[in-house]
Amino acid sequence: MADQDAAPDESVTPQDFASTLERLETLVNRLESGELSLEESLSAFEQGVRLTRDAQRRLDEAELKVRTLVEQPDGSLGESADQDLGDND
Repeated sequence: MADQDAAPDESVTPQDFASTLERLETLVNRLESGELSLEESLSAFEQGVRLTRDAQRRLDEAELKVRTLVEQPDGSLGESADQDLGDND
């Protein structure tokens, strides 16, 4: 039965960061349960590495977007962005 649970997960990439983390947590729980065979454990580990890399890539992209939005014309990071958001309340 564990093979059936793992098969769809291996071929589909999550659409968002939260889904990536959720699938990663599921894999960790399955690995920690000790119920997987060696082959299933290796497959789950490989998938976990792919998901971890995907999550890191998404975080890097988000950080770049935030820096781009907050960066001042002189290259410094402005602190006024938080204050501007607070003025809209």
